[in-house]
Amino acid sequence: MTSSDDYKALESKYYMQVVNRMPPVLVRGEGTRVFDNDDKSYLDFTAGWAVLNIGHNHPAVTEAIRDQAGKILQMSNLFYTTPQLPLAEIIVENSDVDRVFFCNSGAEANEGACKVARKWGKTKLDGAYEIITTFDSFHGRTQAMMAATGQPAYQEKWTPLMPGFVNVPYNDVQAIKDAYVEGRTCAVMIEPVQGEGGVNIPSENYLKDVMDFCHEKNILFMLDEVQTGMGRIGTLFGYQQFPGVEPDVMTLAKALGSGAPLGAFTTKEFCSVLEPGDHGSTFGGNALTTAAGAAAAKVIVDENIPELANETGAYFQGKLNSLAEKYEFITEVRGMGLLIALQMNVDIAGAAVTAALPEGLLINAVRPNMIRFMPPLNVTRDEIDEAVAILDKVLGEVS
Repeated sequence: MTSSDDYKALESKYYMQVVNRMPPVLVRGEGTRVFDNDDKSYLDFTAGWAVLNIGHNHPAVTEAIRDQAGKILQMSNLFYTTPQLPLAEIIVENSDVDRVFFCNSGAEANEGACKVARKWGKTKLDGAYEIITTFDSFHGRTQAMMAATGQPAYQEKWTPLMPGFVNVPYNDVQAIKDAYVEGRTCAVMIEPVQGEGGVNIPSENYLKDVMDFCHEKNILFMLDEVQTGMGRIGTLFGYQQFPGVEPDVMTLAKALGSGAPLGAFTTKEFCSVLEPGDHGSTFGGNALTTAAGAAAAKVIVDENIPELANETGAYFQGKLNSLAEKYEFITEVRGMGLLIALQMNVDIAGAAVTAALPEGLLINAVRPNMIRFMPPLNVTRDEIDEAVAILDKVLGEVS
């Protein structure tokens, strides 16, 4: 068997060094657990970065992939193929959008949404092209999406940024109104809950007020649901947590493919302005990835996984709040569903993540003073108890 050191040597020699990897070499997973090549078990409270909403190696997804692999893997979108259609139907019939285009990632989904917005501006708003986004957002790492992402850490190495985006404070409707320029602004793109920005939850009326302003000005109200979609925050789509809110355009990825690379941008009928030749993708709507996505989506809907996330998330937050009573440096526990952050007044998140690893827990330091949790939505309460016990131990050690 190839050793961990052998794998790491190969990675060091051949792979582009764009990430600081954690020590284990992970080779398989089941449910909430992953195993390294020494068969050590870890609780995965990152879920592949909020991707594996029904866990590792879910039998329905595995069977769908095996079945589709024996039929057809890839065809040009010039021809009809079948796996796209059940997934598109699930999305449309369980949301307020009408049209779906499948792509490969969240960044691509957001790029596609911005093309919709640009064409809307060109055809409906005398050439308006600018899109308002927010600080602490995260929309992807392409050149355009770095300009959309309101975080200097993702932008400063790549200046000058591509034009066409204006970043304003999150959860501030007036800031969006002030940034709007008639004849120049074509859309607003925001996340229902900011994940990479620190699990920032808006005030109750923020999304509705932004939507109403967009409709007043005839600009598109676009929601980036790459991280919040497919049940993560307690409803199938995150916007459904906020009464009266409906996106004109919504983007999805991460959990959409349940581990297969899959994204989508969706529109209401009135703003479905793309025509043949306006957009395309060689692998967009790939037969294998959409088969995996359709199988996962069916499980999420049929088994009411979003409500399970809501209930289990409340239990998890309660356990984390008990830790906050024990450790004075924990200043806040916040989240929706199973997208949760633990904020501290000391910069020990990285040390806690490192210390948790040999104890068998995978977590994420989203900020120097903040730990983010995004386990599979079918994580058990016993697994949460186990994870909290490990976290309790390592916080006591590193504080």
